[in-house]
Amino acid sequence: MGGTRAAVRAPRPCDGGGVTLEDLVRLRRARDRMDRDYAEPLDVTALARVALMSPGHFSRSFRAAFGETPYSYLMTRRIERAKALLRRGDLTVTEVCFAVGCTSLGSFSSRFTELVGESPSAYRSRSHDAGAAIPACVAKIHTRPVRNGEAKAIRRP
Repeated sequence: MGGTRAAVRAPRPCDGGGVTLEDLVRLRRARDRMDRDYAEPLDVTALARVALMSPGHFSRSFRAAFGETPYSYLMTRRIERAKALLRRGDLTVTEVCFAVGCTSLGSFSSRFTELVGESPSAYRSRSHDAGAAIPACVAKIHTRPVRNGEAKAIRRP
């Protein structure tokens, strides 16, 4: 009977690249924190604390479960929000940079250009009125920043 009890308590691997179900629940908690508090100064140590993991284990498990590093995920969230703020047009690029939690305008601009395919100022100056009639769920998918250098291969109209 002791063997059965141990088998019941043993972590169960799920589809997330060998990540256990229990770890996946914790990783989602940290990912939710990034989604909610993207403008806060979040680092791997703070996020690992949310997930109740060591920083190294958190980083490895996050990448295995979600296919990208915690930093990459957080920056994608920040760039998504930056795109929305830039479309409004009432904030400067610098104000948007700080509003989404970035502390370096140069790093923000480089990452924005890498993910979106154009600079923040070019994106801000371009007309975005055509998207007003598109449902938000469709617009979110279309305007989501691409990762891993895919922006270089995509030509945007």
